[in-house]
Amino acid sequence: MDDLYSCSAGGSLKLKRDSKVKKKKSKKHSKEITQVTNATNVEDPTLKKVINRKTKAEIAFEKAREKKLEEQIMERASMSHKERIMDFNSHLDTLTEHFDIPKVSWTK
Repeated sequence: MDDLYSCSAGGSLKLKRDSKVKKKKSKKHSKEITQVTNATNVEDPTLKKVINRKTKAEIAFEKAREKKLEEQIMERASMSHKERIMDFNSHLDTLTEHFDIPKVSWTK
């Protein structure tokens, strides 16, 4: 049995992250992190502007999405379950025979 495994390479697998080449971290990135952490600790309104990086279009989109979601919730809450079922049944009654369930049995 040992003869089968004698030709294989021994030792652990070499993973990509274990490579000897390492990149230096930029100092600019570390400065931004310290600036953001200081901004969260201090209640200075000028530093809070650094954290908020949304454009005018993004802010308008979020407001429109919230408004639409609120309208949908109010629309769903306006009808009771019984009213919704009655409305759905009346819709099904107006459909043609094309939408009926076909027969499964071949004998009848």
